[in-house]
Formats: sequence, structure tokens, C-alpha cells
Amino acid sequence: MRFRYERPNISRKNEAIDFINEFYEYGSKINGVGGLTRYLDDYEGWLKKLEEDYTREVTEDKVPTRTYFLIRVDDNKIIGMANIRTKLNQKLMNFGGNIGYCIRPTERKNGYNKVNLYLALKVCKECGIKKALLDADKGNPASWRTMESLGAVLESEKRVELYGEDVVRFYSIDVDRSLELYGDMYEDLV
Repeated sequence: MRFRYERPNISRKNEAIDFINEFYEYGSKINGVGGLTRYLDDYEGWLKKLEEDYTREVTEDKVPTRTYFLIRVDDNKIIGMANIRTKLNQKLMNFGGNIGYCIRPTERKNGYNKVNLYLALKVCKECGIKKALLDADKGNPASWRTMESLGAVLESEKRVELYGEDVVRFYSIDVDRSLELYGDMYEDLV
């Protein structure tokens, strides 16, 4: 099985909306979708926002980002998404980090998010990011184990009131080292 990143485009409109609706159907948290949840009635507006995000200047509220669909090549299906913040403001350095990602509920437990994170790290490298920051709810071991499987180092754990007072685990990944160590494992899949 092979995977690739694809920049969102108009031809994926219905599939992208179905992707988000699957999270609602399963009552699952949605992360790493570049704000698509706010644009289900204005997909074209979302595409325009993504173009603006690509070259956005860092402010207190916004940073430049790149958003991708994770496509399973075998059936050309969106199975995940990633939102990669290529520069961080203080708020994102404290919570949110460089990478948000997700796999659709019906495609979980197949190891796909490891491929998703690997591809995100490749984008980080292209953008000159040496150390990627990520976080995950302590109650979401699938997410933080994905990070650990690609060499993420746990930096701290703390309560984040903004997020329902959940305990959040904060990680960093040495991008070059991770790609070097795990390239043999994932390059055949991309």
C-alpha cells in the first residue's frame, strides 16, 4: 500500500466534506484539518483561506501553514489530513506546535498516522524546521504513541484549561534524525 500528500483542491470537495462528516458521525475529535470544519458550506472559501495560509506572516493569532490530504494511492481515498505550521507564534509554541494530524475514524488502527506524521516531517524538513513541536491529550495514547514511534521526546505534561482541562503531553522531534532513522521503514510507503 502506498500513500501521498495532496494539497486540497476543488475536485475533492465532496470527499473532503464526507471525511469531516465521518468524525461527527463517530463523535470523534477533529484535529489537523486546517479549519475545514468551519467551511463545510463554503469549501471554495476554505481553499482560498489555505492559499492565504501558505504565505501568511506570523501574528499573535495566525501563522503560515500547509494543509494536506493523506491519500491512499491504491483507491485514491482521503484517509487523513495534516496541518503543518511552518512558523510558530508564542501561543503555538506553548500549545499546538508545528503539526496537527488525523485519520478518519473508519481507517484507524492500521498504522496510517505514522505514515501521515512521517510525511509531515518531510514537509517540516523542506521548510527548514529542525525541531518539530507536537502535543496530544494524555487520554489519546494512539496519538502520542504515533509521535513516540517516530522518535518524539516527551518534554512535559500539563493541564490545559482551554482544552477541557485535559492533561496534555508535549513532545519535540528532531526532524533530520527522525527522517534518517525511520526513512527505511516509511519511504517504501510513500
